[in-house]
Amino acid sequence: MPTHAAEATRPGVGAAARDVAEHASALARLELELAGHELKQKAGAFGAGVALAIGAAVLALFSLGFLFATAAAALAIVVDTWLALLIVALALLAIGGLLGVLGLRRIRRATPPLPEDAIREAKLTTDALTP
Repeated sequence: MPTHAAEATRPGVGAAARDVAEHASALARLELELAGHELKQKAGAFGAGVALAIGAAVLALFSLGFLFATAAAALAIVVDTWLALLIVALALLAIGGLLGVLGLRRIRRATPPLPEDAIREAKLTTDALTP
C-alpha cells in the first residue's frame, strides 16, 4: 500500500495530461516550422523554374523571328527582297488571323463557364428523388 509521501513524489494524471498537451503543442509548432521551411524551398525552386522557362520562351520567340527572316531571305533568291518580305509578312498575318478566329470560336463555345452537364444531371436526380 503506497504511503502519502510516495504519492506526493509521483506526478498525477493532471500533470501527465499537461505534459502531453505541452509536448503535442511543441510538436505541432515544429511541424508548422518544418512545413514553412519546406514551402520556402519549393517556392524558390518554383521561381527559378519559372524564370528559366520565361528565358526559354523569349529565346524561342527570337529564334522564330530569325526563322521567318530566313524564309524571307530564301524567297528573295527567287523574287525581289521587298516582295519576299511582303509575302512572308502577309502569310504570317493570314495564319495569325486564322488562329485568332479559331480561338474566338472556342472562347464563345466555352462561355458562359457553367457545368451544363452537371446542372442537367442534378436536375434529373432531383426530379427522380422528388415524389
